[in-house]
Amino acid sequence: MHFEAEVFVAIGFALFLGVLLKVGAHTKFFGALDTRINRVKSELAEAQKLRAEAEALLASFEQKRTEAEAEAAAIVARAKSEADMIAAEARKRIDEFVARSDKQIKDKIAQAEAQAVAEVRAAAADSAANIAESVLRGGVSGGKDFVAEGIGQLGALAH
Repeated sequence: MHFEAEVFVAIGFALFLGVLLKVGAHTKFFGALDTRINRVKSELAEAQKLRAEAEALLASFEQKRTEAEAEAAAIVARAKSEADMIAAEARKRIDEFVARSDKQIKDKIAQAEAQAVAEVRAAAADSAANIAESVLRGGVSGGKDFVAEGIGQLGALAH
């Protein structure tokens, strides 16, 4: 009987498997696989739990960001309305100031006009008094034109 090398290898392999089964290597191997499977399952459950927590945290931050953006928009709107209100009040104050200034200027002009008219009247009255005095002192002599002379004196007073 002449056996080939493959037969010896097959018999050796069968004996090796038999020894492994006798020693209980298959239970240790399957136990190690079960332990590995349980560890992977627990890691997967932990990862799912962490993912859920991360998603909740992300949603919380998104909500806070949205609230912060809304609050910022409200602050900007409030500031803009306050700025518009301040600008309107400033325009109103400027208009009131311009109106007061115009009134003061008009009052000063009217006062200056009244003063000028009073001065002209006073000068005219002084001239008339001087002319009347000279007429009364000198009498009506020679055919002088008192009106022309008075107008000439008024012209000299005006300048």
